[in-house]
Amino acid sequence: MALFKWLGGRSGQASHEVRMRASSRSQLRTQLRGASAGPKHVSPEVLKQVRLIELKTRGLVNTLFSGEYRSVFKGQGMDFVEVREYQPGDEVRSIDWNVTSRMRKPYVKRYIEERELTVMLAMDVSGSEQFGTVSRFKNDVLMEFATLIAMSAVRNNDRVGMMFFTDRVEYVVPPKKGKRHALRMVRDLLAFTPKERGTDLVPALQQLNQTLRHHTVIFVVSDFVAKGYEHALKLLAQRHDVIAVTVRDPSEEELPNIGMARFVDPETGDSIEIDTSDAAVRAAYLERTRTELDGRKQLLRRLGIEEIPLVTSRAVIEPLLKFFRARQTRLRR
Repeated sequence: MALFKWLGGRSGQASHEVRMRASSRSQLRTQLRGASAGPKHVSPEVLKQVRLIELKTRGLVNTLFSGEYRSVFKGQGMDFVEVREYQPGDEVRSIDWNVTSRMRKPYVKRYIEERELTVMLAMDVSGSEQFGTVSRFKNDVLMEFATLIAMSAVRNNDRVGMMFFTDRVEYVVPPKKGKRHALRMVRDLLAFTPKERGTDLVPALQQLNQTLRHHTVIFVVSDFVAKGYEHALKLLAQRHDVIAVTVRDPSEEELPNIGMARFVDPETGDSIEIDTSDAAVRAAYLERTRTELDGRKQLLRRLGIEEIPLVTSRAVIEPLLKFFRARQTRLRR
């Protein structure tokens, strides 16, 4: 039910519709593991939007996120730098006993953090993301979040890539460095039109697990309105740092009281008529959606996966900063 948009109106009145915004996007073709390659032509309007998005996010990345991002995502290991003479306060476990025995005085190995990371954004572009009843659509929130993470990654000289999925993997941008690459991903996200409308997380999670050889920070950005993905998510989280970015609209939790209404599933086209003025119907809907949300939260907690909850009625900034600060606190402990 949470997938359904509503078409409503009081009895005897003309119905009105919360319409999914028509996106002016060009079809992409692919050639990477069954996913698509870039668009043949990108309109000037899309390029203008990319520039506006860059300007909007640049200040946030420079002032708010760069320090937090760097502090919560650790590199893949430590690089050896040198051996030097032991100094008071050095960690005893870092003593190089071979050099110490030769020099007849204690020497320690010095390492620096291998900072470079690989970040992957797995983006749900199914029909349910083209929905919103407040100020924005879910795919607008998805776009803003992806841009902030991508620009934060390249500012810290990390490699960042992107995957678009519906009920299959539709498009993959391999991880690379550089601002130009990050803006290319934003452009592709704006210009992309998926071939399918359904949602299935399993193919995307499985492909990430099969193709990412090194430890990767993976943001799975979706409304998670799907079934049967628990095992695939568990396997992925065992090898990588997986963060669930959940996107929802307020109306998906609480049924609006608009009388007789027709609900249409944006992924399947199926429809159903419901009397939303019936308090019992609204109560049952609320109970069901809360049960689903609680079940998802328990699953993520059980798998040790952190969640960044995003809502179409609020800005992305606060949930993202809250996540950064909560992870910093845990790391200090």
